[in-house]
Amino acid sequence: MGRSTSIADVGMSIVKLLRRELVPDTLQNPDAVGLCSPTDRGDYMVGIHLYDIRESEELRVNTMIARGTEELQYPPSYVNLYYMITVTSTGDIKFRSGEEHKILGRIIQILADHPCLDRETLEPKTVRKQLDVEISMQNLTLEDKMRIYSVPNAGYKLSLFYRAAPVEIESTRSRRAARVMDVDFGLEEKQ
Repeated sequence: MGRSTSIADVGMSIVKLLRRELVPDTLQNPDAVGLCSPTDRGDYMVGIHLYDIRESEELRVNTMIARGTEELQYPPSYVNLYYMITVTSTGDIKFRSGEEHKILGRIIQILADHPCLDRETLEPKTVRKQLDVEISMQNLTLEDKMRIYSVPNAGYKLSLFYRAAPVEIESTRSRRAARVMDVDFGLEEKQ
């Protein structure tokens, strides 16, 4: 990972995971899951909205990375991604809330069973290694949730909130590094 597309890649990996696990038992159509804002859902039943990106406070790298013997690359940046997952059923109003709750429960189950993404391939994993992207549920207050879900002329819709971190974004800057190739030490007797 680490490219400039890392943020988009993580979002699409979460979409892929949910599509694979929700269809066909919970949802009939894989295209019902996608990245969207709460105000522009389109045909998505399960909308995944990236609402915040923050620099990782836990992981800051200040050392240059050796790329061969004559080049040093500047350190990568690490960010935390914050997602809101909202379910909107289009079914009969009598069954709509129950269907939405069932889907939300299944999403919690899926993300608990696949709590991380491999840092290189972004494929779901069950056991996390260092620098893999961990997907964890966020415990926000109702006030915080309502502030994030700020859809004009609409009340708050029950949503799930997750963090994906750390996400690596490589630096494109590098510099030449002259390596010490020969060292000559001399000893003198002090009088």
